[in-house]
Amino acid sequence: MTTASKRPEPEVLADPSELTPEWISAALHAGGHDVTVRAVTSEPVGTGQMAHNERIHLEYEGDGGGMPRTLVGKFPSLSEESRASGARGAYRSETAFYTQLADRLPCATPACFYGAIAADEATFTLLLEDLAPKRQGDQIAGARDDEIEAAVRNLAGLHAPFWGDSAIAELDWLVGGISEEYAGFIEIVTPLFIERYQDRLPSEDAETLRAFAPGVRSWVERRPPIATLVHGDYRLDNLMFERTPSGVEVAAVDWQTLSVACGGQDLAYLLGNSSPPEQRRAHESRMLEVYREAMAEQGVVLSAEAVRSDYVYGSFQGPSITMLGSMAVGQTDRGDEMFMAMAARSCAQIRDLDALARIT
Repeated sequence: MTTASKRPEPEVLADPSELTPEWISAALHAGGHDVTVRAVTSEPVGTGQMAHNERIHLEYEGDGGGMPRTLVGKFPSLSEESRASGARGAYRSETAFYTQLADRLPCATPACFYGAIAADEATFTLLLEDLAPKRQGDQIAGARDDEIEAAVRNLAGLHAPFWGDSAIAELDWLVGGISEEYAGFIEIVTPLFIERYQDRLPSEDAETLRAFAPGVRSWVERRPPIATLVHGDYRLDNLMFERTPSGVEVAAVDWQTLSVACGGQDLAYLLGNSSPPEQRRAHESRMLEVYREAMAEQGVVLSAEAVRSDYVYGSFQGPSITMLGSMAVGQTDRGDEMFMAMAARSCAQIRDLDALARIT
């Protein structure tokens, strides 16, 4: 597996229609798998906003040596607008995550069989483990408490290994995270978001967003001193769930927004967006304790007060990603419905936590 640091072999594909048995065979050989594919078919899968996913069905010469019969291929978005957004570092970050970091973390993710990105950073290809029978979460419908708890525990597997670790600086392919530039983007997109959705956005939510925009630079300046790796978009659409006799299993996908930031941003974003406010209010305290316990199991001991403080700080991840995401990708009916659900839930979370007091 390779990234844009050298010419990838085989060449990166821009479109899943270019998949052939010869190309798949070469890609698997590059990953150390001595198999030959004799037939390949695929169909779209998932609801990705910034990239395009295909489930790839494979037929091998012989028994295939135990290789999977299906993979998930990830390619640049078919939307020119979304593809341009991905080329600003997101495609590079995700490709590097899968090829350089994923197998070192105790956070469940798909295995990667091939990953490469072209020099233009707008064309990339990933061949990933097909997680079926796990099923994608539904950002609009929400999730049950045990599914959210499984996602919280999995999150500790991402946060704990690099908690306060200066070695993160060596990962020079990471997306920038929150910064003065980031704050400027929030100031720009907030009135655009409110204007686009003015007929669907309740007045109290619009008021919360307007109050956040002038405080976003304070939010950046007051970020907690201990940072770690954060997914950045850790929500139901980017989580795969399966119910087993032993409980709920979960794996995280879509690593295009990985950055260095406050771990509470992922935690607050997950809890704030995964369920209606009344459900979140009922389980919020317990989920914060679940996170604290899971971090301790990974060797990072945190006080309940520290976890809650980071959580309150991180509640602004919800409106940030909602507004930036809605303006960065092609507009769709489902996307609009999703962004409205996320805006309503995250704004309610901010009000419940009195989080605006932290940045004013």
